[in-house]
Amino acid sequence: MAASRRKRAVEGDDTFGAIEPPHNAELILGVLAVTALVEALGVLSGSEVWLLGLLVFLPGTASALCTVRQTAFVAAWTTLVVTTTAVVRDVDADRWLDRLLLVLLTLTLGVASVYACHRRIGREHEMFRLRSTAAAMQRHILHPLPLLTDDVLVNGIYEPLQEDRLVGGDIYDVVASPWGARVLIGDVQGKGLAAVGAAFAVIGAFREAAHREPTLTALADALDAAVVRHNSYAENTGDDERFVTALVVGIDALTDEAQAVNCGHIPPHVLHEGAVTSAELDSGVPLGLAELAVEPTTVGWFAFPEGATLLLSTDGLTETRAADGTFYPVDERLAKHLDLSPTELPRALYEDARAYAGGGGPHDDVAILTVRRSPRH
Repeated sequence: MAASRRKRAVEGDDTFGAIEPPHNAELILGVLAVTALVEALGVLSGSEVWLLGLLVFLPGTASALCTVRQTAFVAAWTTLVVTTTAVVRDVDADRWLDRLLLVLLTLTLGVASVYACHRRIGREHEMFRLRSTAAAMQRHILHPLPLLTDDVLVNGIYEPLQEDRLVGGDIYDVVASPWGARVLIGDVQGKGLAAVGAAFAVIGAFREAAHREPTLTALADALDAAVVRHNSYAENTGDDERFVTALVVGIDALTDEAQAVNCGHIPPHVLHEGAVTSAELDSGVPLGLAELAVEPTTVGWFAFPEGATLLLSTDGLTETRAADGTFYPVDERLAKHLDLSPTELPRALYEDARAYAGGGGPHDDVAILTVRRSPRH
């Protein structure tokens, strides 16, 4: 069978959310309002301390919220107001040193605020660049969902634990091989950039070996070998060795069954005709630890008829806990969402887990996939 074409949804880049500066008109009105308030307090109190304590903070606030030009305007305005007020209000010649120190302090704080603003914006630009790089990296590691082949349609979501981190420990992919569609879902030990190397190793090996290996057991062995090679390299470079839990599913359009190799991962759930069943599969050792296994890698078969939905997830879902420490009951909650479409189910299940945890959400990265057979022609 020739390799099937894959269509991928296009998603917008997830960009870094930099601080949005105020409009110039808003800034001017705010500065004038604060200036008027401070001047009024200064007149009532007869003390220049009000100017130092209540007006000099303006450039510092601007450095955290505004552009460099806006911060420079606020600093210049503050220096002008403080200087003018100090000269006009305090006519005591014996206090000229106090007035001079006040003006110098205001000027110094203004210059420091402009510099701090310049550094802040520089960091924001750097974070934007890193964020864009991470987004590109994610697109190479995890293809945007949904994924479509001639045999299956895969929908789902991937939610990293930290919103500002695009790359987590969970991985997934779909390959249209000569032996049908092959679906991978896995969880790399560790999170964030520390797990990227192992994620690259597994997904790269999957995309290559899925077209080469005729059996799922041989495919799983190839993935294990990739993790072993990665760990060998990591050891030489002083990084930690890692293992990967994974589930590899094979779906052939010619049969109403699916086959799978479970490498220490969560078994799939089959949703069909209002019922939820968990596929009974032998659980082997995670990828990277095959040499420790007593039994060889085995493949299991389970019913997956047309019209059924296959649900795959990572342990970020199953290990979600309520306030009393009880785990999220996936089977029970799935039964309450059987009326949803495969497109809606992953998001609904994730939001339900968030509510179950009291709104705090799962305590790990979460990947939830639904797999449906493509219509037979």
